[in-house]
Amino acid sequence: MTAAPVREDAVVEDGEVPPVVDLREVSRSFPGPPAVTALHPVSLRVPRGEYLSIVGPSGSGKSTLLNLLGLLDRPSAGEYWLDGIPTHTVGERQRTALRGGLIGFVFQAFHLLPHRTVLENVLLATMYSGLPREERLHRAYAALQRVGLEHRIGFRPTTLSGGERQRVAVARAVVTAPRLLLADEPTGNLDTVTSGEVLDLFDELHADGLTLLVITHDDAVAARAQRRVRITDGVLREVP
Repeated sequence: MTAAPVREDAVVEDGEVPPVVDLREVSRSFPGPPAVTALHPVSLRVPRGEYLSIVGPSGSGKSTLLNLLGLLDRPSAGEYWLDGIPTHTVGERQRTALRGGLIGFVFQAFHLLPHRTVLENVLLATMYSGLPREERLHRAYAALQRVGLEHRIGFRPTTLSGGERQRVAVARAVVTAPRLLLADEPTGNLDTVTSGEVLDLFDELHADGLTLLVITHDDAVAARAQRRVRITDGVLREVP
């Protein structure tokens, strides 16, 4: 997989490629009583091709930040530019299109459909791509090859190991060639050996030019990234 070209509709400043993620004083509060500030104002830039981890304990604001980064929620204040596009100014329909076209998701619980085959699970991510079915099948098979599961295309997720299911989830996340891969506790349900295999796969995807952002409570998982930030009580800080 190669790095994606610059989007024509992205805002390019001073001739430079915009960062994939550009949070500008973004915060998230929820009304009370009492009102709760889940995320204090944060500015964060993730350049194209970077591998960033966000590490923090339960209740630190990781889920709030993930929902904002994944366009699943809107900030209370601030601006979120995704690949040069001001997501804070667009309507829900365009946000849905941006989420489907620019972001791939990998979750702790895999979220695979148990009664669909491995190939069908990956193929579902391409349904709204507008591509012919033959091309979608080709891309789904190529994605499964990329994660080493082409020999499992006819299996159902319930017959796979945890590591294999997570690799299917990764294939589903990258089949649309997203700008950003968001991984939420991707090794949370895996043993140490299998976790290492999934993280090795992330290293390979990063080497191919994909921008990765991994959210985790595990310092060992976070340490695999080239850059780390820590979130505590809704406050984000760089890790030296």
